[in-house]
Amino acid sequence: MHGTMQDWPLLVWKLIDHAALYHGDREVVALTCEGEEVRSNWRTIHGRARQVAAALRTLGVQPGERVATLAWNTHRHVESWYGISGMGAVAHTINPRLFDDQIVYIANHAEDRVLFFDLTFVPMIERLAPRLTTIEHFVLLTDRAHMPETALNLLCYEELIAAESAGDPWTVLDEFAPAGLCYTSGTTGNPKGVQYSHRSNVLHAMAAAMTDTFRMSAQTSVFPVVPMYHANAWSIPYVAALTGAKLVMAGPNFDAPTIQRMIVKEGVDLALAVPTVWLGLLQHIEKHGGGLGRLDRTAIGGSAVPRALIEQFADLHGVTVLQLWGMTEMSPLGTVGTPCSTVAALPLDRQIDYRTKQGRATFGVEMKIVGDDGLELPRDGRAFGRLLVRGPWIVGSYFKGDGGQVTDAEGWFDTGDVATLDPGGYMQIVDRSKDVIKSGGEWISSIDLENAAVGAPGVAEAAVIGVPHPKWDERPLLLVRAKDGASVTKESVLAHLDGKIAKWWLPDDVLVVADLPHTATGKLLKTALREQYKDYRLPTA
Repeated sequence: MHGTMQDWPLLVWKLIDHAALYHGDREVVALTCEGEEVRSNWRTIHGRARQVAAALRTLGVQPGERVATLAWNTHRHVESWYGISGMGAVAHTINPRLFDDQIVYIANHAEDRVLFFDLTFVPMIERLAPRLTTIEHFVLLTDRAHMPETALNLLCYEELIAAESAGDPWTVLDEFAPAGLCYTSGTTGNPKGVQYSHRSNVLHAMAAAMTDTFRMSAQTSVFPVVPMYHANAWSIPYVAALTGAKLVMAGPNFDAPTIQRMIVKEGVDLALAVPTVWLGLLQHIEKHGGGLGRLDRTAIGGSAVPRALIEQFADLHGVTVLQLWGMTEMSPLGTVGTPCSTVAALPLDRQIDYRTKQGRATFGVEMKIVGDDGLELPRDGRAFGRLLVRGPWIVGSYFKGDGGQVTDAEGWFDTGDVATLDPGGYMQIVDRSKDVIKSGGEWISSIDLENAAVGAPGVAEAAVIGVPHPKWDERPLLLVRAKDGASVTKESVLAHLDGKIAKWWLPDDVLVVADLPHTATGKLLKTALREQYKDYRLPTA
């Protein structure tokens, strides 16, 4: 027997339908790659997204097929995002910070049929297009006046959608149909795809809008500095439509003066970014002055938030820091540092003790920690173990079945993090079971970097560990052991790595050591290396 309620499928396009109907005049403001400031609103974004959907149908795209974006946070990216999933295709956001081979692998593995991309990336696509074997149409997100001279056969975005009607209906789908695709490089080997459903995205957006999460409403002016290719900008373009919030975007601009200006000019009260962005902003304000306008709270994720950053925001600007934790595999929201009533009653310095933790699980995310025997450990704030999660927006399997079974018999997903849980539900990451490095909110695979380094002339063995960095949270330190009789230098190793990995993956220092520690089974003993070099000061620090 079922209840007697209507079967109303949770579809992504219903979010923007709601925004257009009930918050149509609410602004969407964006800086573009052309150097313009575009002031739009939800009603206009909705109509243009429908034109995108119609254009994709004209190009022959079918529901369930993948359409890629390689773009910054702009009005056109938001339109494309909603238009792609609205016609039943899958919006595949590609991270431009990956190096060429990874981008090619991801696009080909996803079998993307169309690519929407910004002017910034024309040189990249000119270089990669011959290797992108499944992409049939390249759509440049600009108008005719800014179309560049290029050998690529490009479609002009503005002309493409102008030929279509905004009145065509969305595609009606099962709510479990795929809506989005993001690849994670937080594991070794090739990146793996996480395919979100319409249902999971809508539920995730509803949870993100709650008071104990981002506290968003129609009165909110929200500024996602975090890019849409980084786990859907933490769902903010969805949540803004759901709540009717004003959406502010800076396009390709991540510099502190632009961010400060946008926050003040657009009356931003909620902004979201990785710690590196906020460290740069606060340093800029300290040097040049000025304030943060109506900014009330910042949501910070991607890597651990330094206590000094939380204190500086609070003491100098009256801004509350909400620390977030999550993963691409979690859509990405897992925990938020919103204080419970007990913590909120504490003096500020004691509250900050809790704000430096990763926070409490939002409704929809179940968490537990287990020992090596798989048994659940106590939530006492002292015991630490592998962090497992499950819920309606958490990965059940990777795209195309890569990686095999990723959950246990009860549906728990192993995050790869080691954490504690306290009696109040606060989670704190204490280590990572996989030796990936988080730099400025982005993953660097230590094993991939080691494999590249071992190919350098004269190198017998290599180990990479993350070393604390005041700006980037962590940066890679590369330790190499030379082959007998070989001469290896920092300069020779870096020269070998140049062009083989992304530039931002290049280690900040290379040390040639006599030996490297190993476990009894012959594996590199990273715990010993981390302990040995925990106080090491990088030359870039």
